[in-house]
Amino acid sequence: MENAKMNLTTEWDKTFPKSDKVNHSKVTFHNRYDITLAADMYVPKNAEGKLAAIAVCGPFGAVKEQSAGLYAQTMAERGFLTMAFDPSFTGESSGEPRYMASPDISTEDFQAAVDFLSIQENVDPEKIGIIGICGWGGLALNAAAIDTRIKATVASTMYDMSRVNANGYFDSENSEQARYEKRKSLNAQRTAEYKSGNYELGGGVVDPLPDDAPFFVKDYYHYYKTKRGYHARSLNSNGGWNKTGCISFMNMPLLHYTNEIRGAVLIMHGEKAHSCYFSKDAFAAMMNGNPVPENKELFIIPNAVHTDLYDRTDIIPFDKLEKFFGENLK
Repeated sequence: MENAKMNLTTEWDKTFPKSDKVNHSKVTFHNRYDITLAADMYVPKNAEGKLAAIAVCGPFGAVKEQSAGLYAQTMAERGFLTMAFDPSFTGESSGEPRYMASPDISTEDFQAAVDFLSIQENVDPEKIGIIGICGWGGLALNAAAIDTRIKATVASTMYDMSRVNANGYFDSENSEQARYEKRKSLNAQRTAEYKSGNYELGGGVVDPLPDDAPFFVKDYYHYYKTKRGYHARSLNSNGGWNKTGCISFMNMPLLHYTNEIRGAVLIMHGEKAHSCYFSKDAFAAMMNGNPVPENKELFIIPNAVHTDLYDRTDIIPFDKLEKFFGENLK
């Protein structure tokens, strides 16, 4: 196994303040492709015995120092051992080339986090849950569909990355012709990059912000490009994914077997979020013939927009999350 020695930052470089109620440490673990992942672990102070544990990742293109770390630290304050990790190819995690994404490897990253947590002396391996934010919400559902060790899953302000890559935003490009043109462009990009030997970045959140930008673009800008959420290692805050980084999501039906998830699932979304249709449709598909429908819930948060569930601690329903994991990781 690689388990590489990594140069992990020792300073507190998060977008949120450090809690005095938890112990924080850096850890690494490897996935089944021998990529070493970097994570922040949060453990409640004075915790004893084997704890219920939660792995957190997202948003898609963010790093663990942003929203995922806030969720992890807050849930640790509430008694859980938690871990926020950087996905393969991004942040402080390894994997070459950088800034690539894969529906398979990203799902595997969640499973690898479960591997790691399962063998920790202070974790009860029968009490492991996951939280996925934004694009990682859909990937969390995909992980829950394959991994029976995951007893409870939260998808927060989720994206279905297959759907948005194949159909465009709001399904505005949902036609064979539109997909053909997109495939043609992406494959021409592949040829050019193979010839040059370099991958081109697609650009993160637009900056400067155009006056006529749609609301959801402004929403992202005000998180990723301002002091509120900017981070130097965040793809969305800076150069973005490789232009061909997400090509394989176009024909990968991520959520195909979610209606076979037996573990508990909470899908939560802001009522005013541009992305709310992803959660509503994903929940309906998950409930279609599900063998254990009684532990599944769609929770719509009044008036909230997409990035409110990134960092607005006055809006993110942490009391509900504590109750959900407390009841389903026991």
